[in-house]
Amino acid sequence: MTRLLVAGETLVDFVPEGHGALDAVETFHRRAGGAPANVAVGLSRLGEPPLFWTRLGDDAFGDYLARTLAEEGVREDLIERDADADTTLVFVGLDADADRAFSFHRNGTADTRMRPGAVDDEVLAGTEWVHAGGVVLADDPSRTATFDLLSRANEVDDAVVSFDPNARPELFEGTDFADACRRALGLSDVAKATVEDLVAAGIAEPDADDGDAAELARAVCDLGPHTALLTRGPDGALARATPDAPWNPTDEPLVVEHGGYPVDPVDTTGAGDAFTAGAVAALSAGESLSEALAFANAVAARSTTAKGAMTALPTRSEVESLRETNGST
Repeated sequence: MTRLLVAGETLVDFVPEGHGALDAVETFHRRAGGAPANVAVGLSRLGEPPLFWTRLGDDAFGDYLARTLAEEGVREDLIERDADADTTLVFVGLDADADRAFSFHRNGTADTRMRPGAVDDEVLAGTEWVHAGGVVLADDPSRTATFDLLSRANEVDDAVVSFDPNARPELFEGTDFADACRRALGLSDVAKATVEDLVAAGIAEPDADDGDAAELARAVCDLGPHTALLTRGPDGALARATPDAPWNPTDEPLVVEHGGYPVDPVDTTGAGDAFTAGAVAALSAGESLSEALAFANAVAARSTTAKGAMTALPTRSEVESLRETNGST
């Protein structure tokens, strides 16, 4: 049985050697990235290697990414190579607080060319959890392919479908990000998002902030998911689960908060993906919502202590060490 399946883009992040605006950076370091790829590798490092459906260019950068995924223990069954497209590149800038700015080089690249039906029904029938991200919704045929996957996953008994908007509205030319995001949420059981994601999707008002997380989680659940996970950076995360959620044992909506873990951040790139990997690993293993939130926060916090979205993803022992240092809360 395939317990976990992740779908979406894999790309090369060029991470700056130091802090500064993108136009001032002189030296970058190559790192494997892409939100779904980070989630897949994060799950593998936590002892839950998933199937990963992605599409890479048949170029040197694609070779690098394929080799990296293999070295990380990610199953290769659904990793495709495209002889007619390049691999996506992203240049990252970091300010003094390790917050990020991005410059995407993604015009007709391989991850925009995923095809419906690449994940067959037999594979889906044995899957317990399917996770996808929002970037591949920017372009067809990947958008159609992703909606097709989520729709068919909904037909699998007891399978959980999760979605992370990962808002990059600047990539959506000729397609409305808000509409695509809402459609994906309507096909999902679990949504992981930030307030910024929800503002971009028109679900939150432009002046919304992390203090509005409880109400925004309710708004997300109203769109279809039975569980909403809202991350709040160094302030941790909030989760809401309706009575339909398998981890809500009550007849009322369950709201859980966790304040996160204190660390000295070096690079926040990929912290949200680390959180997603932690949440999926915990919830799919039958943990309570409160334990899953604490575990996911620890995975995210630990991931910010080194550079690179994927290279900084922690092992389960590193996560547990962080939690023990902080009293296992």
